[in-house]
Amino acid sequence: MTGQQIFIFGLLGGVFAFLVWGRIRYDLVAFAALIIGVAGGAIPAEHAFAGFGHEAVIIIALVLIASRALMNSGAVELIAQYVVDAGRSLSSHIGVMSVAGAALSAIINNVAALVILMTLDMETARKAGRSVSLSLMPLSFATILGGMVTMIGTPPNIVIAQYRDRALGEPFSMFDFSPVGLVCAIAGIAFVAGIGWRLIPQRIAPQKAGETESGLFVAEAGFPEGSEWVGQTPRDLVEKADELDVAILGLVRRGKRLPGFAMGEEIRKSDRLVVEGIPKSIEAFTGAAKLDITVKPKEEGLIGRSMTLTEAIVPLGARAVGRTALDMRLLARRGVTLIGVSRQGTRFRERVRNLTIQAGDVVLLLGPENRVADAVEWMGAMALADRSHAVIQRSKALLAIGIFAAAIAASVIGLISLPIALAAAVALYALFNIVNAREVYESVEWPVIVLLGSLIPLGLALEESGGTELIANAIVAQTSFLPAWGILAVLMVVTMTLSDFLNNVATALIAAPIAVGIASSIGVSPDPFLMGVAVAASCAFLTPIGHKNNTIIMGPGGYHFGDYWRMGLPLEILIIVVSVPAILFFWPL
Repeated sequence: MTGQQIFIFGLLGGVFAFLVWGRIRYDLVAFAALIIGVAGGAIPAEHAFAGFGHEAVIIIALVLIASRALMNSGAVELIAQYVVDAGRSLSSHIGVMSVAGAALSAIINNVAALVILMTLDMETARKAGRSVSLSLMPLSFATILGGMVTMIGTPPNIVIAQYRDRALGEPFSMFDFSPVGLVCAIAGIAFVAGIGWRLIPQRIAPQKAGETESGLFVAEAGFPEGSEWVGQTPRDLVEKADELDVAILGLVRRGKRLPGFAMGEEIRKSDRLVVEGIPKSIEAFTGAAKLDITVKPKEEGLIGRSMTLTEAIVPLGARAVGRTALDMRLLARRGVTLIGVSRQGTRFRERVRNLTIQAGDVVLLLGPENRVADAVEWMGAMALADRSHAVIQRSKALLAIGIFAAAIAASVIGLISLPIALAAAVALYALFNIVNAREVYESVEWPVIVLLGSLIPLGLALEESGGTELIANAIVAQTSFLPAWGILAVLMVVTMTLSDFLNNVATALIAAPIAVGIASSIGVSPDPFLMGVAVAASCAFLTPIGHKNNTIIMGPGGYHFGDYWRMGLPLEILIIVVSVPAILFFWPL
């Protein structure tokens, strides 16, 4: 072993140790290792930052932005609204949600898919009166499994595809991962829906229907030109409102509230519906019923620009105290609409815009984010942390889907490369304001980008120094009594174990050259070994730190560190059992 190999092995060993320790952010650890590698001469200075321009890094960033655009446009909501039914049995619910999560993960990033469906899953659990602990972990695992079906579904697939391009001269294509990924996803979903969820402890008590985590707001919504509800009654809207946890309080006509709840009153096009609910529910209800929650002209409303809902509390002495929205002329002066007020559960008879604001009220403001921030400051109010809600631009759903589908199609048929296709899609999303400039940058998980950009040169240095060949030869020597498929299984077990405790991107970067080295040593095709690494690096089910999805659900599900292996260990064994034959069938040795 040469001195340079010893240095690189020691450096990577330190990286792994710090990643497992988890006290220092993984991106900082990786970047520090990159600088040490350059200082130690293992990485040429002129190549130090080449990893940040690597296609895998670019693709991951662009996929995250495209996922945000599909969320903003309501394209994902079109699918999600058909999978929620509190009346299903738990097994059926987990099965339906898992299939939906896996399908979304194959199209958009699996982290984004979980974030979207997690809220729906928690809401369904609350309505059904059951613990969310029993369904969140199966959903997380299903989104991880679904990401394995396409190249863009999960970062390890992107890393493996691009590594193949460098090692063998041609990358894996978008759907090369699909045959094996589908086998794993189908087997895994069948397990978590039928047996796996029964192994999970119930950490959080069922939440009673009607309980909410934030205050209820009274708001108004109008009926746009040609609305299907004109000529019907508020009673006809009750079923949809109940589904989305919104209460209908009455109608406003000619500026005055009609008596009672006005459930039997025929709706006129100039009427406004008075509703009560939490901000997300109000936004979802008005979107599903195609109502207007702003009194702005159409060309300046929800369709024309990116809008946000923000909650702000009004303290004693604020400029807004004792005044109404009309008095403050929020719409005319600030370009912001006051659409709701929360006052300790009080239901109001006054129009929202005529309601006198009191100290302690929580107001719900709608408008472009920068204008809302200015209005909050001018009112003397204080925006509540983590209480901003994006307003979905549902009219752009088909446009967003079309742009994404065109980009993927152009890449698949070889018209342009995937990074260029995705970059064009992101540019169009920005042009049509489906994502704004701030969201373009916010959508990217910069710690993952820094991790990947830093480790690519380190992985290349390990390979060029002969380090990966040493590891490959050691594995082959220890498994020489096994057939080729047995060596593949051992490689997958080692990779899967590493991924449970390290970042899956880091695991894929290190394991990919080792896989090619093993294949070369035993004289077989490297493709099944690369595919095995892609599967194993993605399947981190034993701990909450192996995959970001597992970390995301830990708090909401009330899970402990040791809860994951209960369902994760048999699932990982199942994946090895079904994936090895599938890999050998679709990618012969």
